[in-house]
Amino acid sequence: MNFDLIKAVVELVQQFMEQNEGKSLYTNDLQGFTEWINASCKNNPESEDPSWIGKESGRSSDSIINTLLIRMGRYAKTYSRSIGNSVFSSQDDFIYLIGLKTMGAMTKMELIRHNVHEKSSGILIINRLIRHGWAEQAVSEKDKRTKYIQITEKGLAVLDEHMDEIRRASKIVVGNLAHSEQMLLITILSKLDEFHDSFYRMNLENNDLLDVVYKKLN
Repeated sequence: MNFDLIKAVVELVQQFMEQNEGKSLYTNDLQGFTEWINASCKNNPESEDPSWIGKESGRSSDSIINTLLIRMGRYAKTYSRSIGNSVFSSQDDFIYLIGLKTMGAMTKMELIRHNVHEKSSGILIINRLIRHGWAEQAVSEKDKRTKYIQITEKGLAVLDEHMDEIRRASKIVVGNLAHSEQMLLITILSKLDEFHDSFYRMNLENNDLLDVVYKKLN
């Protein structure tokens, strides 16, 4: 019996349990352990970097990541047009409604910032939701000067009616990624989102934005 091999496997299992504790990135079974092993191999710094269009001519990883993120957003937007036979003007309609349903009433600016929109674009979306009767504006009981946007029964109904399609569209966007790849992508995108959200909430002027964020990286 190869005790060295058994010892190495036990050490790997211990490492897997320690890294997965409290995070639940993988299921605590053989399948989860196997996915962790595969992901660890793919993330090995000694493994070859992936290839991409323009790499040989000097195109940077920054450039291709930016392009791919933009393309993913456009693919998602394309799929969303099939939801509800165009009952929604855009994916922003049901994204705003889902935000109101899950997080509760918000001021206009809280709702707009939550969805990372410019004020003018966000106001158009909110007005459209109100016009359809899917959302309404209410005065705060604590402060009569403060107005909140909240989802209506009609808004809840239209969400419920098309939620299966919304979930299908979300699943399609994730495509053929394995569970471990999905968990890794969530970790990476969450890290990016936290970084950019910190600057978004500073409400910097466009003329200053690039310089301020770039200096943070250097």
